[in-house]
Amino acid sequence: MINKYNETGRIGQKRTGGIFYEEFLKELRGKRGIETYREMAENDDIIGSILFAIEMLIRGCSWDVQAGGNNSIDEEASVFVWQCMNDMTDTWIDTISEILSMLTYGWSAHEIVYKRRMGRKKDIRLSSKYNDGLIGWQKLPIRAQETLYEWQYDDEDNLTGMTQMPPPKYNIITIPIEKLLLFRTKSRKGSPEGRSILRNSYRSWYFKKRIQEIEGIGIERDLAGLPVMTAPNDMDIWDTYDDDMVKMRTEAERYVKNIRRDSMEGIVLPPGWKLELLTTGGRRNFDTNAIIERYDARIAMTVLADFIMLGHQSTGTYNLSADKSQMFSVAIGAYLDIIAEVFNNKAIPDLIDMNGEYFKDITDYPKIIHGEVENRNLGELGDFIQKIAGAGFISPDESLESYLRDAAKLPEILDYNNSGATPDKSEFKDKE
Repeated sequence: MINKYNETGRIGQKRTGGIFYEEFLKELRGKRGIETYREMAENDDIIGSILFAIEMLIRGCSWDVQAGGNNSIDEEASVFVWQCMNDMTDTWIDTISEILSMLTYGWSAHEIVYKRRMGRKKDIRLSSKYNDGLIGWQKLPIRAQETLYEWQYDDEDNLTGMTQMPPPKYNIITIPIEKLLLFRTKSRKGSPEGRSILRNSYRSWYFKKRIQEIEGIGIERDLAGLPVMTAPNDMDIWDTYDDDMVKMRTEAERYVKNIRRDSMEGIVLPPGWKLELLTTGGRRNFDTNAIIERYDARIAMTVLADFIMLGHQSTGTYNLSADKSQMFSVAIGAYLDIIAEVFNNKAIPDLIDMNGEYFKDITDYPKIIHGEVENRNLGELGDFIQKIAGAGFISPDESLESYLRDAAKLPEILDYNNSGATPDKSEFKDKE
């Protein structure tokens, strides 16, 4: 008799204990991979500009909390979550910025730290804008990717925790999964390490880096040619049995390798030695600028950000730029959805359950929602509204006006009957 409620198979994760080997390139595996991705993100101009663009767009995005029902307790729960987002020792935007490290490394782990809201305290870790006695978030600090020692798993491939070995003491610390928020760019075989958005650009980055290094060496040597040092005729520097000859050849090789055109240039040779440069007599066979630009374009293409190359090259139109930037915005919106989903599936339910007695009658958990990544094109939006309104598919109403005012960054609708603005969460959010 087959028990349909028991798990029979395995996911098939390539791991030994809590260390994964899914990545087939050793350069991108484990701690070595983390260091490689860090170098790519912090030392490459194109990758750096792409990550900067993503972060700035996301930092400028608005966040709000949506109630899980229409009852007053549902609205109160949503206001409570909004208060907790803005009552941490680190700002909400800084927390989001730390979470975005998942783009570079594929994942980002954050520990949930709570506090009792008991008003202003001298200890910043315990201080709160509110003194209602409820339990809120103190902070959601990152547990840096480079501190990862191994992941903890049970016998059924269920992730149970993260073990890290962080500086300055480098002691072993295990954080249970119940206390962690794990953000991943994608899920593959249930791996907690996700996949870096830089993964597909690694090959292009690798060749670009080496071409730049070769180009730099060529420029440093003034692109003059190949330095050649010749020993005197009566000296056999290739005699491997003569220690003096071996040392002399090694010293000559060191001189040749270190020839540079700078303020310290110059060389003194013993009698009989000769130094000359073998020149090509013309231009180089390869245009390194074109090669590097090609790799830059491919790096940008892997994250739908090749529109940033328009204007730096001889091709490209405004319409092409608009289409590609819109695709880029859609991709960023997907990352925002991932962040919101983790909060909505774990962080917020855990937070509400910590105050279960107070919010026991809510219809459903509140949800964090994010705004649009970029502003609407008001010309296109106005033209669209005019056409469908003229065709009779839509008629003006209060909700449409509110949307258009928000899209155009205009003031909200005033309720003159009540001599004040239309009620919203802000009047609750500012109360302590």
